[in-house]
Amino acid sequence: MRTILITGCSSGIGEACALRLKEDGWQVHATARKPEDIDRLKSHGLFAHYLDYSDTTSIHACVKAVREQTGDELHALFNNGAYGQPGALEDLPTDVLREQFEANFFGWHELTLLVLPLMRAQGHGRLVHCSSILGWIAAPYRGTYNASKFALEGWAGTLRQELIGSGIHVSLIEPGPIATKFSENGLTKFLEHIDPSSSIHSKAYENELRRLRKQSKSEIGRFTLPANAVYSKLKHALDSEYPKAHYPLTIPTHVMNLARRILPTRLLDRIIVRNT
Repeated sequence: MRTILITGCSSGIGEACALRLKEDGWQVHATARKPEDIDRLKSHGLFAHYLDYSDTTSIHACVKAVREQTGDELHALFNNGAYGQPGALEDLPTDVLREQFEANFFGWHELTLLVLPLMRAQGHGRLVHCSSILGWIAAPYRGTYNASKFALEGWAGTLRQELIGSGIHVSLIEPGPIATKFSENGLTKFLEHIDPSSSIHSKAYENELRRLRKQSKSEIGRFTLPANAVYSKLKHALDSEYPKAHYPLTIPTHVMNLARRILPTRLLDRIIVRNT
């Protein structure tokens, strides 16, 4: 039985992929932060662990538990847990960016370093990381999330090169809009760190708050896919003899990937700003 560790399984992409992999015969170790989410994951027959990317102790404790339960065998890691901090960069203190990077980047690095020795010892493994269209397209009021995902893209590319010949493959899944609690969590972070009334961007924030509140209630837009749509990409990254380095997903991702190749940067910037 193949084993996988998946982070961010309280809902959305992580939960959907964890349940599908269990159906496919994997031994799934899923992580969450809230006790009620951990209990629910266990009720579905998954191994469930507490993990907070910003808490080093929890990362080490999670890997220790997984090693004990798998006999030091781990075939795959799916780094997935993350959030997006909305707001203009000039309104966000450096400490807020540090929080974003702890959750979206530094914790991923720390967890990956802990599982790599297991994969090297067994001579194979799959490291899959959930990136985003915002890992290579900038967008206003998404700057901290942009920065963390741009960093992830560069980090994963270098790691992929350094692991050539090891039997360990590195893949990035790059979704556009997916129906998850991402906007709901983003709204919470916006209200926590942004004071629209004192910002030069107060007018733009009216639209931003309207968008976040609308998506928090529904999350289903014209080009939005359900969370389980990511599974087909993850499955290929895990099963293929030659997994891809990049797995773009959703129509907006493919459209923007083409646009950034053929449009002048100034024109592309105007299009993105106008449609944000």
